[in-house]
Amino acid sequence: MDGAQAGGVTAPLLPVLQRRIAAEGPITVAAFMADCLLHPEHGYYRTREAIGLGGDFVTAPEISQMFGELLGLWAADYWQKLGCPDRCYLVELGPGRGTLMRDALRAARALPAFRRAAQPLLVEASERLREMQHRLLAGEMAQWHDDIAALPTDAPVIVLANEFLDALPVRQFQRGDDGGWHERRIALAGDGSSLCFMLDPRSLPFEELLPPELRDAPHGVIVESSPAVRAVASEIAARLRKQGAAALFIDYGYDRPGFGETLQAVFRHAYADPLAQPGLADLTAHVDFISFARAAQRGGAGVWGPVGQGAFLASLGISMRAAKLKQQAAPGKAADIDRDLQRLTAPEEMGTLFKVMALTAPEAPQPAGFS
Repeated sequence: MDGAQAGGVTAPLLPVLQRRIAAEGPITVAAFMADCLLHPEHGYYRTREAIGLGGDFVTAPEISQMFGELLGLWAADYWQKLGCPDRCYLVELGPGRGTLMRDALRAARALPAFRRAAQPLLVEASERLREMQHRLLAGEMAQWHDDIAALPTDAPVIVLANEFLDALPVRQFQRGDDGGWHERRIALAGDGSSLCFMLDPRSLPFEELLPPELRDAPHGVIVESSPAVRAVASEIAARLRKQGAAALFIDYGYDRPGFGETLQAVFRHAYADPLAQPGLADLTAHVDFISFARAAQRGGAGVWGPVGQGAFLASLGISMRAAKLKQQAAPGKAADIDRDLQRLTAPEEMGTLFKVMALTAPEAPQPAGFS
């Protein structure tokens, strides 16, 4: 078989995974996600037009300019809280097409001293996306880095990360009938032409894997854990402790311990089977903000939130910004602005599912939006 079919499109990553599993045995969900998203030849972010109406999903910055503008003003406000340092880094993790950074920098020009002080840095692993970002941010003197570790350390850092954590790999564990926890893996199904989930027969020590609140979870439940998400929290906390300033994370996730599978695939704006079209569909999992916060606190960072995206944007004045845009809008466009506002903030849209959490340097000022 040459690959899975996704709406008539062949998934060339499938035979690569088949050969790997045949040689190594069943792989973890985290390894599967990493290959699907970042395989050097067939990974989703290496090959696909992911974001926008022509892609597979739409993010908040693509819905409305208001989102990126308010985050730019949030960053400028925090720069003022720091005492207006002469230099700082304005960093975006996983900047997509560059829309958020473009809108944030445009809004930052309302405070010219901040715009002069702020050096835009983008952390992006995909060459395909980098090319788009270069075009959109032409003239902004932005710089690019492959990963967080490559960022400079000689000035305060203000980090923006929208829908960055949800794409980091998760491991899945299931409580078996024996009462033990077993890692969920991905194996070859049937005649080897497709993929399926299976449980590793080896039982694993609970204390090394999962938070204590889930110790008595019922048999059969699935729990997700993301060492990669916790590693980001630790790395950012270390930077904030050394450099000062703040980081803002916005993502869909949960703010209390729980269990259940949240791994999902999206292909052409519709949910899909995560195993059916590897490399052709976006893969994400809900962010465990509790574990993220604990890792950041262990690293010495101050933690604020999480709060719902709707409440956060409301506290930053999104309704006033929408009203201003409606005054300037062409005839017939006011309803579009109202619809965008609803989508970003309403509880039944993105307002509650999406959470906002800020990390700050120890004993640093409280950021806006977390009263």
